[in-house]
Amino acid sequence: MKWMTFISMVWASVAQANTKTSFMPPAATEIAGQVDNLYAFLLWASLIACVILIGGMIFFAMKYRRKSANDKTAYITHNTFLEFLWSFIPLVIFLFVFGWGWYIYHQMRAMPKEALEVHVYGKQWAWEFVYKSGKASTNEFVVPVNTPVKLIMTSKDVLHSFYIPSMRIKQDVVPGKYSALWFESEKLGDFHVFCTEFCGAAHSLMLGRMKVVSQADYEAWLQENDEGLTLVQRGAKLHNDKGCVACHSVDGSVKVGPTWKGIWGATHQFVDGGSALVDEAYIRESILEPNKHIVKGYPAAMPSYQGQLTEEQLNAMIEYIKTLK
Repeated sequence: MKWMTFISMVWASVAQANTKTSFMPPAATEIAGQVDNLYAFLLWASLIACVILIGGMIFFAMKYRRKSANDKTAYITHNTFLEFLWSFIPLVIFLFVFGWGWYIYHQMRAMPKEALEVHVYGKQWAWEFVYKSGKASTNEFVVPVNTPVKLIMTSKDVLHSFYIPSMRIKQDVVPGKYSALWFESEKLGDFHVFCTEFCGAAHSLMLGRMKVVSQADYEAWLQENDEGLTLVQRGAKLHNDKGCVACHSVDGSVKVGPTWKGIWGATHQFVDGGSALVDEAYIRESILEPNKHIVKGYPAAMPSYQGQLTEEQLNAMIEYIKTLK
């Protein structure tokens, strides 16, 4: 993909000339800059194509217009070369734009493994943010600059859509499922957060703010009013309080159900011949719908916890399982 990176850099030098008059929100990440470059290319390519097409039409309409009532249209045959050219050139441009767009999209979806994870809950009509330390906030969250941040998102009620314009990222937030986004801000400052999916009467008021600060300021903010248990500690407590300890060990020992030790990122084989990667979605499904997929070698003995655990409790248990390596 070196050629695509080179093209993006060349076009960036052209796009920078219009930075001061740009109608786009300030780009705060490297990927956001690449999105702007692609968008600018599409605008310029469309303008040039419009000038050639409409300008050519006007020119030929004037040049070959009928000058008298006796004028007859000359006999015109087709031109194979021109017909090929006006089909081939748009095809090349289309494939080029597709490749450029795929390259940017691939970067947006390739999430760093060591990213700072923040849990995001959408609800009517606010955004809730929960950190692994147990720190929680509503409609405002803080992240450190020059640090990859992964947002693990779900909804408590209806469909929402999480959007940070300056990061050029947007993702639907779906009840009963997890979705994710990542970014790495290169700039300090405050950035708007919107919901871009109509979610009820106060949809337009579902506004949030993201503050990008230095690492030192982030650590200080994280400690402010930080009382109670971390997410991992809450998950460990739930493991005992909800009776999970009776069937699932955390030290690798054999019990009624699979051990939780080392399962994160592993692949579970099912009695029906299928398999699944152990991630957030799989663990959530295993807790709420335990008999949907039965792990090979274990009985279908687990009851459903549907309605017995909140979204916060589910995420706390997932974070606890992640640490049992």
